[in-house]
Amino acid sequence: MGALDDKGQPARAPRQAPTKTREDRVGPVQYVNEVRDEMRKVAWPKWPEIKRMSIIVLATVILYTAYIGGLDSLFGLLSGWLYQNK
Repeated sequence: MGALDDKGQPARAPRQAPTKTREDRVGPVQYVNEVRDEMRKVAWPKWPEIKRMSIIVLATVILYTAYIGGLDSLFGLLSGWLYQNK
């Protein structure tokens, strides 16, 4: 809902300036090491799951492509029939 002032109007809190300083930064080597440590914590999928999900995505893409292609052909035939010169 938000905070209201004494008159019942919405009150805005002043925006806080970022508190990071130059000393908070880390060097490139430490950054890469921290990224590597975080990537080790990721729960990577196993090969059977990757294969199953890839098949699902491929099948979905094929079905939607066929559906859109069919609609395109149908509308092309209909528009050709509607706009043919006599």
